[in-house]
Amino acid sequence: MLADTSTFIKHHPIKIALLLVWICLLFVSGQIQYLAEYGAFIFLGVVGAIFANSTGAGGGVVFVPFFNQLSLSNETIVATSFAIQCCGMTAGAISWYRHYGSIKRFALTSENKVSEEEMSENEASYSLFIEWQALPKALILCVPFSILGILTAQFLLSDYTSAVQTGLHFYFGLFSIILAFAIYGSIPFMKRQANRARVEPIDRIMLALICFIGGIVTAWLSVGVGELVAVYLILRGFNISFAIALAVILSAFSVHGAIYYHLFVSQAVYWQIVIFAGAGAIMGGLIAKHVVLFFSPIKLKVFFGTWVLIMGAAGLPIWA
Repeated sequence: MLADTSTFIKHHPIKIALLLVWICLLFVSGQIQYLAEYGAFIFLGVVGAIFANSTGAGGGVVFVPFFNQLSLSNETIVATSFAIQCCGMTAGAISWYRHYGSIKRFALTSENKVSEEEMSENEASYSLFIEWQALPKALILCVPFSILGILTAQFLLSDYTSAVQTGLHFYFGLFSIILAFAIYGSIPFMKRQANRARVEPIDRIMLALICFIGGIVTAWLSVGVGELVAVYLILRGFNISFAIALAVILSAFSVHGAIYYHLFVSQAVYWQIVIFAGAGAIMGGLIAKHVVLFFSPIKLKVFFGTWVLIMGAAGLPIWA
């Protein structure tokens, strides 16, 4: 028993550390008294993070419709969604980047150890490494433009952002419907053999533009940039898991860039929800990678696209 416990701690140090931090926060902040009232939000965080980290979209596609049913103010919905995503998307980003690291290590180790005759047996691992090797450079390009878009919306376009968030559920519904059809439209491209590994000059231009616009949309709705980037990369023929990983890590940086406004300016975060939903989001973020690698990406996209479409349609005022 002790050996099994020691092995688990050795192989899952991040999970153990995050769990201990959360338990400490519960006691130090006095939030333990809210466990019975808000404990169910742990499940919401798990579900939202699995959706977010297995597709590249932000967890807002789950949190915004749900919080709307709780009659929270629009500003509180967006701020709380960002705070939860800071937990879940960070956990997912760490998990995906470690996956990239394992691909890289395996490929380089194989290159050093196998003979020329055995090289063909490791062709799959080399091919996968080649398809993923653009990840760091792509992040260096995408992250600044996404955060720039978020800050532009929060500060330079603050009046317009307030106007959009006044009609949050209409715009969220409209964006979700467009996003759902974009997801459906990307599915036929997922069936082809991925053969693109380099980020071409045209990709750099398009990714910068998508990330900037996506950052603005993300500041408005707490969802946007990740799935837009993932859909673009899939349409361009990049590896599907690579596209999702890039979108998840990008989203993690983006929500961290967005949360400072809500911590110090709007101060609209609903902390009792965050402390529990955030813990669930961390759990969901850590297991989402395994969901993607276990299930068919096409089935995940169909399911997720249908969910987004239903939630988007439900948010439109035509049902009022």
